[in-house]
Amino acid sequence: MLSLKNHRCLVMAAMLASACALILSGCGTTPTTSGKLASKKAGKIKSQKGGGYYLDDGPMDEIPDNLMEVPDAVPKVESIRTATARPYVVFGQTYTPMTELQPYKKSGVGSWYGKKFHGQKTSSGEAYDMFAMTAAHPTLPIPSYARVTSLETGRQVIVKVNDRGPFLSNRIIDLSYTAAFKLGYLNKGSGQVQVELLLPDEIERINLARNNAYSPIDKPVAVAKAPVQQTRTVVEANAVKPASKPVSKVSTAGPGYYLQLGAYQEASNAQSYQMKFASNMSHKLPSLEIVQMGNFYKLLAGPYPSLADATQAVEEMKSMGTKSFVVRR
Repeated sequence: MLSLKNHRCLVMAAMLASACALILSGCGTTPTTSGKLASKKAGKIKSQKGGGYYLDDGPMDEIPDNLMEVPDAVPKVESIRTATARPYVVFGQTYTPMTELQPYKKSGVGSWYGKKFHGQKTSSGEAYDMFAMTAAHPTLPIPSYARVTSLETGRQVIVKVNDRGPFLSNRIIDLSYTAAFKLGYLNKGSGQVQVELLLPDEIERINLARNNAYSPIDKPVAVAKAPVQQTRTVVEANAVKPASKPVSKVSTAGPGYYLQLGAYQEASNAQSYQMKFASNMSHKLPSLEIVQMGNFYKLLAGPYPSLADATQAVEEMKSMGTKSFVVRR
């Protein structure tokens, strides 16, 4: 006969086995997410100074010293993988992925994952590269591209969404090691971010900018700054003239609400687009200005008498297929 002590041990062992079976069945209900991904996204955060990554995860022993120079992902419109677009369940919660590109913007906690999953297969079938500009998201289309903004540092990156997760309720996105590094929250493990899915019209505009050898600056987080001297040229919409010289007039930018239509590294590119907007949208835009800020020449339209007027103009431009946003000077 079993002693009372041995009987209690057997009962405890049976209870543990049942619990393990339930956990494994929970992972198995995810049709497009591997067991590796499920355990990764539900892992506990390691509590230690200078880190906050998943349990048993973290950086490589040797990290490249040029991570800030890694370019953002180049967005493009791709076919959504059918296998990653079906509803799935992880730890009792149902996730319904988006099946098409549509407006999405959400703020919350972003985290990152590293060497533990480096080289392993993602939900897209691609190998995870912690030094590339990628991300995991529970429901965004795979593949798709998103702009992620740190609400703490104001930095922005564009990443390719090619994986599923995180599956913790307080997180909205898992970034690659490099993406988190560029946003500035690598050492503490997580940070407040805003995630916005890039739609086809904006992807086209971004790629047009790349092809014309300039870098657009989109939707910066407003940060209070001291007044600076700015360089600008003004072209009235009804007086279009070819620009043959770089921007040279120096003055202090006037106050008011403006639409930012683009930002360019070369003054000649800014002037070229200034002429195009003046020619094609003179009935919609007030005067167009090129304002030099740091290393960029920003193309602005305005001023508008109020924020409401400027916001309405943004919507009108959007209906015509042109992205813009309001800035105040």
